[in-house]
Amino acid sequence: MNTLTNEPNLDAPDDFYEALIETHAGLSEDESHALNARLILLLANHIGDLGVLKAALAAAREARAL
Repeated sequence: MNTLTNEPNLDAPDDFYEALIETHAGLSEDESHALNARLILLLANHIGDLGVLKAALAAAREARAL
């Protein structure tokens, strides 16, 4: 079983963030939420490991309390 990577792991995090923001440009709030849902499902499928996905869900929920 793989584990969730919590350390920085993106080659170009600023470039990814810019691409993410650009992807949302011109969308309504509902369209933006739908895009996020599709992106989450695509990335979850790519990861494929339920244990890693559950760890990511827990980490994201915990981070909201900070």
